[in-house]
Amino acid sequence: MSERQTRELLEQLEELRLSHIHENCQALAKEAARDGLPHLDYLRRLVAGECAERFGRLIERRVRQARMPAIKTLDQFNWERPRKINRPLIESLFSLDFIREKYNVVFIGGVGVGKTHLTLALANAACVAGYSVRFSSAVHIVNQLTVAQKTGRLSEELRKYTAPSLLCIDEVGFIPFDRTAADLLYQVIDGRYEHGSIIVTTNRIYSDWSVTFHNDAVFTTALLDRLLHYSHTAIIEGESDRNRQRRAREAAL
Repeated sequence: MSERQTRELLEQLEELRLSHIHENCQALAKEAARDGLPHLDYLRRLVAGECAERFGRLIERRVRQARMPAIKTLDQFNWERPRKINRPLIESLFSLDFIREKYNVVFIGGVGVGKTHLTLALANAACVAGYSVRFSSAVHIVNQLTVAQKTGRLSEELRKYTAPSLLCIDEVGFIPFDRTAADLLYQVIDGRYEHGSIIVTTNRIYSDWSVTFHNDAVFTTALLDRLLHYSHTAIIEGESDRNRQRRAREAAL
């Protein structure tokens, strides 16, 4: 191939945004010639590399859109930490069947027992598997929706939480909500009912949820009815990992 033809090829690859092929075709062509690699094998390797690079960028974009505060995996989870945990149930969640079936997941436990870690790990696995994900604390959702309601953008803002395949709502129950805030969170859960999966982390057992929602038992029952109709509940008991790490540091001094 002449220098002019090579230049034209590279320009065409750049125009088609085939970045991996653009960057690697010449080097791989030399390897193919040296090793006697058939033309189709040469092409297959280039295309496979392009697909892998695009898949990686797609995952990165999904992770950014999910707005996760950190990337966690199941392999990083310390199973020895909790006193009580349903490991078979949690491991089965990573098949992501619950997303396909539009089931919800609720992690119940005290502070620092790993609820958010597992939620982030599931969210990351969902991104890799091709699902759209949104992660947010319950307080942040309510604050965003409150502002949107005051400025006439509530429907638009609600779609950010009802549209993704998986919505992760962290820290339900840590701060009580007034009636307006509770109604807004209810709209999110009701809007996803039988349409998309939710993962919730909470420090409260279900019988205590009314404390979070202005002590309205009727309202709380309606919210839980939609959340728990199709759901898995995982209770995690144990000492806060942050407390354990602090004691270990103090003992080392």
